[in-house]
Amino acid sequence: MPPFATLWPELRARLVAAERWLLPGECLLCRSPVGATPVDPLICALCRARWAPLPHPLCLRCGQPLTPGIPCRLCLSWPSGFTGVRSAVWLEGGARHAVHLLKYEGWWRVAEPMAGAMRRHVEPDAATVLVPVPLSTARLRSRGYNQSAALAESLGRLLGVPVAHDVLRRGRDTATQTALTPEERRANLVGAFEATGPAPLRPMLVDDVFTTGATLAESAAALTGAGAESVGAITFARAPRPLAAAAAALLSPQESTPGGRA
Repeated sequence: MPPFATLWPELRARLVAAERWLLPGECLLCRSPVGATPVDPLICALCRARWAPLPHPLCLRCGQPLTPGIPCRLCLSWPSGFTGVRSAVWLEGGARHAVHLLKYEGWWRVAEPMAGAMRRHVEPDAATVLVPVPLSTARLRSRGYNQSAALAESLGRLLGVPVAHDVLRRGRDTATQTALTPEERRANLVGAFEATGPAPLRPMLVDDVFTTGATLAESAAALTGAGAESVGAITFARAPRPLAAAAAALLSPQESTPGGRA
């Protein structure tokens, strides 16, 4: 019998065809028809166009929007080998809804249009390997799949870049990050990730949302400790940071700029 890996593309195509036959071809966000296409996109072009990109200037390292004249402090404590993060859009409106569909409602194929938004922010080279941020065993069991892995697979297909699912694992379960402060997030994740062997030379972490960067920084530390030369990261969305925006407005009243989970 052929191995599952060789059967998966055909099985996946059949599942998608069955889904399209069973469900109406409408956008999951606005419920408008998406038109007759070989594979329904699930999120229409208009809704994708409404996803708000991050405004420039950005911190060259962590990708956080900057207020001119105010240095970025978000990435000061990151490990030295963690070289750069980019996020495609703000976590608001339809983008927030798309993340919720992917993460909590089982719509794993929403990863495809989300990866399309991420694609333009990645410049891979011959050594680039995508590494999804792993879930805990308990969370993976309850959710049924890793949303970061779904994004990495979709992005890898678009870029022609390999995806490594087995180089990083979550060594221990951690409390949910949702209600934690940035300091609590960092403490909660210390030592939470482990490399399972030698790391790729230039891995690129993939996650759904960037909030404080704590998850990505801990993951990067594990990979650099396992031999990675440098670690980058890409997320679909970035959570706005209203306190940072308020502080920037207070420090520089003549300047204004929009406010930035992982």
